[in-house]
Amino acid sequence: MLSALKASLLSRNSSSAVSTNSSSVLHTFLPSCSGSNHWCRFASISSLKVPWRKDRQLDEAIEQDKAWRLCNKVVKEVLNEPGHVIPLRYLEKRRERLRVAVKIETFLDRNPGLFDVYLDKIKPTTLPVPFLRVSGRLQSFLDEEKQIRDDNEQLVVAKLCKLLMMCKNKVASAEKLGDVKREFGFPNDFMCNLIPKYPNLFRLVGSPDEGKSYLELVSWNPAFAKSVIEQRAEEASNLTGIRIRPSFNVKLPKGVLLKKEMREWVRDWMELPYISPYEDASQLDQASPEMEKRTVGVFHELLSLSLLKRMPVPILGKFKEEYRFSNAFPNVFTRHSGIFYTSLKGGIKTAVLREAYENDQLIDRDPLLAIKDKFIELVKEGHREREEQVRLKREAAQNDKKQVAAEDVHLGSEQGSESCDETI
Repeated sequence: MLSALKASLLSRNSSSAVSTNSSSVLHTFLPSCSGSNHWCRFASISSLKVPWRKDRQLDEAIEQDKAWRLCNKVVKEVLNEPGHVIPLRYLEKRRERLRVAVKIETFLDRNPGLFDVYLDKIKPTTLPVPFLRVSGRLQSFLDEEKQIRDDNEQLVVAKLCKLLMMCKNKVASAEKLGDVKREFGFPNDFMCNLIPKYPNLFRLVGSPDEGKSYLELVSWNPAFAKSVIEQRAEEASNLTGIRIRPSFNVKLPKGVLLKKEMREWVRDWMELPYISPYEDASQLDQASPEMEKRTVGVFHELLSLSLLKRMPVPILGKFKEEYRFSNAFPNVFTRHSGIFYTSLKGGIKTAVLREAYENDQLIDRDPLLAIKDKFIELVKEGHREREEQVRLKREAAQNDKKQVAAEDVHLGSEQGSESCDETI
């Protein structure tokens, strides 16, 4: 999928105008209850219940990220400071906001290699106090991060285009897009430094200073208007020579058994034609089965475009208006538990794309994840150094104890010898 995104971006037709009426494949399937048992089942969708079952492996995939995310938050906090330096006591005051459970000094001891500690004055008249600055190794990582981002800039541009192409009116709040930059791998300064480089694709309107700015798609690229589901079906068709209908991969978790009513509903719903998230959905009834199909398609595409193929449900909810989600949109994830998994790890609901994982490991890794991998290696390198230092200190302490014990034995033998001489 990622390679297809890059290839399609290179073939971009920047002169094509934005189209809100691209060739539609939407089907109208809204018979009344009196004329169809299918619609009767669809109409009772809100009453259909699917049991939630814990998936330990997918939960573990989320749990593994806790340590590096905490380190990343602290690093970002320092990088946001002028000159990338900060008094240690200032960072200590922000510890609660950063959700660092231990004192900053303890955090630094547990994660060596991220910062250098030095003495400096906050004011010319004050005494020197400990300051933090980026270490040489962290600076090397930041240089590598910039190179990776430069190499994958077209992929980021493609993702932005696709996010806007799925939006109602092809417009999204700049503030909301900023809220999901981490999930999609956008650089921190993408609004200021990336968007202006592509005036043929994007237009920033409104007042950024007042938080009322919007990012608008300028040109529609047909090559981008193809979802992961459609690309997969197309590749299978080319491979087999048989036309494959786009459809979702559904794999219920072990131990989950659906009631007969739910099985019939899922069967009939799966038989509905796939609706691309890039199609115009303005004519669809919010309560229709087609809208349910389209909503699942949008969530599938959003999670597929994300770095880790998962996103917190509240963050997805910020785009209810742009993507025409209903107020009860979180129920979609549990209702289609063969496509998604809802994790409760960390006290927040996280929607996970099941097909993207093999046990607790991602299958298709986004190129931008190389940044995460390099940062994790930097953190682990510091942990190994700390373990080595602890081991050396432990060995030194043991050697000291042995030496003291040997000296005590030697001293005891000398005292015993002197006692014998006195007796004689």
